[in-house]
Amino acid sequence: MIAVVGFAFKPADPGHKVGDTATDFKLKNVTGKTVLLADYKTAKDYIIFTCNHCPYAKAYAVVAIRPNDPVAEPIDSFENMQKLAKHKGYTYPYLIDETQDMTRAYGAKATPHVYVLQEAAAGNVVKYIGAIDNDTENGNPTKVKYLENAVNALFSNKQPGVSSTKAIGCGIKWRKSA
Repeated sequence: MIAVVGFAFKPADPGHKVGDTATDFKLKNVTGKTVLLADYKTAKDYIIFTCNHCPYAKAYAVVAIRPNDPVAEPIDSFENMQKLAKHKGYTYPYLIDETQDMTRAYGAKATPHVYVLQEAAAGNVVKYIGAIDNDTENGNPTKVKYLENAVNALFSNKQPGVSSTKAIGCGIKWRKSA
């Protein structure tokens, strides 16, 4: 996802793997309300770790979590998140991970970084992790829609043909260590 001079970057924890039960979260939405993953009771949901500044991340989301340290990347401040959500008319939650704890728990390394979840008795089970698609250049003639394919498979009561890919995008801006 990008380097910034003068800030220490802590790598993401290993995070979730396909088949793990997803960590619940309690994060602030741009509306000011708190959102929990447990609030979403549909059979298939997905989470995208995203941000305001990354060109790879700007076009996608359903439940979006902004993981970046706003000191390292001021355009990703909560106030700018609110402005962007209002300007773009977001109809989905755009949440801030102020402590970056959920970003570490999930193991997100880039924006966008996708986690497709399927509801199960034990909780939301991770079924796909990685990139939205392989279109790192607009108009890629061999575009593979990883996220869409995974969601469609789950809606058809099948397992995704591809369960993980490398997330392509901008590096997460980690808060400077104390």
